[in-house]
Amino acid sequence: MKRNYLSALLALSFAALHAQTGGGMFGGIPQPEVTFDTYVAAPEGFDKEQADVAKGRIEEVEYKSATVGTTRKATIYLPPHYDKSKKYPVLYLLHGIGGDHREWMQGVPNIIMDNLYARQQAVPMIIVMPNGRALPDDRPEGNIYSPEKVQGFERFEHDLIDDLIPFVEGRYSTYTDAAHRAVAGLSMGGGQSLNFGLGHLDTFAYVGGFSSAPNTRQPEQLIPDIDAAVKANKLLWMVCGSRDGLMFNSSRLKAFCDKNGVPCTLIQYPEGQHDFVVWKYGLYNFAQLAFR
Repeated sequence: MKRNYLSALLALSFAALHAQTGGGMFGGIPQPEVTFDTYVAAPEGFDKEQADVAKGRIEEVEYKSATVGTTRKATIYLPPHYDKSKKYPVLYLLHGIGGDHREWMQGVPNIIMDNLYARQQAVPMIIVMPNGRALPDDRPEGNIYSPEKVQGFERFEHDLIDDLIPFVEGRYSTYTDAAHRAVAGLSMGGGQSLNFGLGHLDTFAYVGGFSSAPNTRQPEQLIPDIDAAVKANKLLWMVCGSRDGLMFNSSRLKAFCDKNGVPCTLIQYPEGQHDFVVWKYGLYNFAQLAFR
């Protein structure tokens, strides 16, 4: 009963956000006092394909989900020169409330990563882009803000940890410890990443939230044990546009972390809204910091 109530409440929050603002601003929420970290613009062309850069590979896979009881899909990015004789860390990259396993491709993660590798600015990694709506019918159709659909995003916590991660680690040449796993996402996926990443410190050491949505849990729920979080988490990195009313979800966590001595980064993207301009910037920065 409590889970259904929370799902309904989140659904109403998302519906109100989009009904009032067309999916961008959601004003009126007082922001906590917070010190943002320094914004440094990404270089020109960081998200543009370069002819002389080695290319990674994109493939779509299917895996069996005991959590959902169906076969589910995910998009995989393999770095240039992927070699089965080597082991790779893995970044699980989550989409927003209206997307699916293909949404992140709008943000050209393959091009961003190829360019980073060409400049030796990131550790070679596998990126897994799943469908974060853990339902038998996981298509982003109908009322995407319904309590049932929102609850599917909550259920994905189990699908991710119990089904998807074992599949990825069985199919690809990966490390299998928390120090070599990261989770990050945009909007609804940003909230999921903070919830799941900080909620499973034994599974993920690197956590990122880009324009994290109202599904983000309260800071006291995310980090109930300050010492454990400081010891286990290697990176907690967030970004949100200055014109995005969802900033509250990130700034609230940043203020809590600063108060309690938990290392945390929050970038305010100048004049940024709720879109891939901010999210591509998020991936560009987060990928450079992960697995260092």
